[in-house]
Amino acid sequence: MEEKSVLLRQLPSVDEVLHSPGLAGHLAGQPRSLVVDAVRGVLERRRQSILTGANTALPSREDLLASVVAETGKTLDRQSRPNLRRVINATGVVLHTNLGRALLGPEAQQAIQMAAAGYTNLELDLDSGRRGSRYAPLEGLLTRLTGAEAALVVNNNAAAVLLALSTLARDREVIVSRGQLVEIGGSFRIPEVMAQSGALLREVGATNKTHPEDYRRAVNEKTALLLHVHTSNYRIIGFTRETSVAELAALGREYHLPVMSDLGSGFLVDLRPYGLPAEPTVQQVVAAGADVVTFSGDKLLGGPQAGIIAGRRELLDKMKKNPLTRAVRIDKLTVSALEATLRCYLDPEEATGRIPTLKMLTLNRDRLEGKAGALAEDLRRRAGALAEIAVESVFSRVGGGAMPDADMPSLAVCVKPRPFTAERLAAALRAGDPAVIGRVQEDRLLLDVRTVQDGEREILAGAVTAALQEGVTS
Repeated sequence: MEEKSVLLRQLPSVDEVLHSPGLAGHLAGQPRSLVVDAVRGVLERRRQSILTGANTALPSREDLLASVVAETGKTLDRQSRPNLRRVINATGVVLHTNLGRALLGPEAQQAIQMAAAGYTNLELDLDSGRRGSRYAPLEGLLTRLTGAEAALVVNNNAAAVLLALSTLARDREVIVSRGQLVEIGGSFRIPEVMAQSGALLREVGATNKTHPEDYRRAVNEKTALLLHVHTSNYRIIGFTRETSVAELAALGREYHLPVMSDLGSGFLVDLRPYGLPAEPTVQQVVAAGADVVTFSGDKLLGGPQAGIIAGRRELLDKMKKNPLTRAVRIDKLTVSALEATLRCYLDPEEATGRIPTLKMLTLNRDRLEGKAGALAEDLRRRAGALAEIAVESVFSRVGGGAMPDADMPSLAVCVKPRPFTAERLAAALRAGDPAVIGRVQEDRLLLDVRTVQDGEREILAGAVTAALQEGVTS
């Protein structure tokens, strides 16, 4: 107990630490209350460490003060960082939900900067000088690109589905295939979204097979809508049969019922020429006869988070008058970024080179080899003595609940640290600025170059080198 008392008496006071030259910069650049709280926190941790017997060292008072000041400085550095930080995505998952999904292209970035820095005509018709619609910059582009009569944009696709069902089917039945009752992100499920909208679920068919006749038998005086949900985040293979949108559209016309298709992740270009699986485009679904189509803006479209509704003008006019539209409307930054992204699609051949999502999905082997080779060479030059560096073949994923069966051949730079584990290296990279996220496999860190952006190679190599050096010295 006497030894603990000696150690406790050695701890510096809060004032001593605050007056240390090592904290002068923090006191000048941060609120004094935050610095005081950080010092108290560090001293309390030291005190508890002594009381529990975890700390039995007896350093000099000068060394102890320097140690407390250094720890306080690190604490303040961590606290001053923004919670939302830049990340280099080296996972190979293009639409990584945990990393913000789609990256915005230069046109969309410039549009956001314009909208954020000054006033805009968000709801002003500049020709007439009267109040306008915030959807006006988008609706014309969406109808031209999709072939639909009208369009509306809300804050995400779940909101789009909720708004459509609430408007068209509240207190009435919606017929949907049992095999399409999917679970979306955050453990939310289509039946739960439907219940929230006030619509009544009517399941038909079996998990693996649903025929047009199943829908026909379910139609009654309470039926409001025939719903098709594209199972974009999983696949059922084998003995299967799904009723197509075209077949549902024929039934809809026969019974005078609207047909809605929830695509989840909506394509505007066909990427089969690049070796990716067939996916229905929005244009194809509209042409097949769907009266309402909903899809995301921040998945395969490659824009900001948004839920896009395209379809018959009569039905969308009803949705625009629904009070729920106000609750799920988009802001000026989304309008600006989505308009800029959609304009890229006016030239479909150019879109794959201008929209980051499409650019990553369509990278060819030569480009991947060039990126992997350059990164590996850079790492060998900087940190070859600290790790084994190699280039290996891997598979990238689309992500974002899209194309679950698409295995895209890619290349990764594999880093096997010599003095410590790959898990420890991965943790050090996550703590960096920018943070780096890769994949750990068999005690190697894999850096898939498909999702490493142009201009990030040197930053990535520097971050890996610094983390390796820190691991050796710590």
